[in-house]
Amino acid sequence: MEKLNQKYINLIVKKALEEDLKPRGDITTNLIKSIKKKVKAQIVAKQDGVIAGLEFCKAAFRLTGKETVFTKKISDGTKIKKNRVIAEIKAYSKTILIAERTALNFLNHASGIATITNEFTKRIKKKTKICCTRKTTPNLRTLEKYAVKMGGGYNHRYNLSDEILIKENHISASGNLRELVKRAIKTKKTVTVEIENIKQLKKIINLKFKRILFDNMSFNQLKKCLKLSNNKYQTEYSGNASLKNINKISKIGINRISVGAITHSAKSFDTGLYIS
Repeated sequence: MEKLNQKYINLIVKKALEEDLKPRGDITTNLIKSIKKKVKAQIVAKQDGVIAGLEFCKAAFRLTGKETVFTKKISDGTKIKKNRVIAEIKAYSKTILIAERTALNFLNHASGIATITNEFTKRIKKKTKICCTRKTTPNLRTLEKYAVKMGGGYNHRYNLSDEILIKENHISASGNLRELVKRAIKTKKTVTVEIENIKQLKKIINLKFKRILFDNMSFNQLKKCLKLSNNKYQTEYSGNASLKNINKISKIGINRISVGAITHSAKSFDTGLYIS
């Protein structure tokens, strides 16, 4: 996974600021005569949840105005209540007005992911892990996978180079599941094989690899497959996992449940920025 360091943060935030400012800058803020006046502002939570993305938020203000003093009142991963102050900013009014939306977009997006991930983790058995997927926003994968971790979840493979994950279309393209798995094992990489039925499972059950991913199975099918696997593999479930059924899936005894919705469908966290 790409490191969440200042270089990466600045790169992503600069692109977002440019998107908001090109070609003529903030033509509304430029109408204000006292734009160099220093002011204070607070970012306040407008709902309960888990915070993530504060360094991205901070970078938006700092890259806009070097005079910025950004004070975090809480840390990423903190569970907060509505009306809690998240951060305080001291800067020129121009800096705050220009950077506000970009800063809050990053904070709200990451906090929304952290919050929904945390909701999933509260509904499962301790031995089960909630994992994200590659269903992420282009160019924001590192931020989103970081937010999942802040919410108590775990990262699946970061990209196509990390691990081998043999899926339905790989099997169709290859034509021979067992031979494909054998070739994968020889690479010495972590191997996960996605299966959709017991017939597929029986073809590979005596091969030595790390993980089986049970895709879109009924609970009865899943139970039978877990019994047949007999603890020989790490197990994972994928497919339409929701807050309503996640506890039931977890109770079956699965090791991991991958949930695409925590990144591709997370509701934006609600915050407000107020100048005093």
